[in-house]
Amino acid sequence: MIERATPIETQASPAFESLLRTVAEMDTPHGFKAELIRGKIIVSPFSKLRYSRRMRLLREQLQAHVPEGQFADTSPFLFRFPAAERGYGPDLYVADEAAFEEDGLHADAAALSLVGEFTSTSTRDADWNEKLDVYGSLVPVYLVIDMQDSEITCFWDPSPHGYRSRTTVSFGKPLQIPEPFDFSLDTTGF
Repeated sequence: MIERATPIETQASPAFESLLRTVAEMDTPHGFKAELIRGKIIVSPFSKLRYSRRMRLLREQLQAHVPEGQFADTSPFLFRFPAAERGYGPDLYVADEAAFEEDGLHADAAALSLVGEFTSTSTRDADWNEKLDVYGSLVPVYLVIDMQDSEITCFWDPSPHGYRSRTTVSFGKPLQIPEPFDFSLDTTGF
């Protein structure tokens, strides 16, 4: 069995639950997604067209190495982080299939084994700061694909104080993705 961070059951505040309901009921414009960032509903555009190939290359490589019962996808789903009162819709994720058998509109963040965020000028700060802090206490592997600096950073070994390890490479160099994936990511197509 793979060792994973275990979430602590917490009762989310009524305000957080209300914001999640509001996000679920929103009719966001085509091509936009809504997330709960810093306690606010943030609506941002889906990734630019030029990101598509990189997202597909990453998803295809990951899918070949996902743990049994999990899958890699880019579908826009909101994952709940009740302890942090956040709800994120990652650009790419690997999650336990069982999390999508539940009723409701928001998946449990404890189902995530990897998250990938592709930075843009509008999301870069949240991807490098806010999300790094929240993912760093629960998600085993976090990839920041920095489209502005042409680099990819892998964070792993989450703890209550954030990730304990990280590696950064420029696009075109191989990047080792740690357990539970344990493979070398080819970034030449990035």
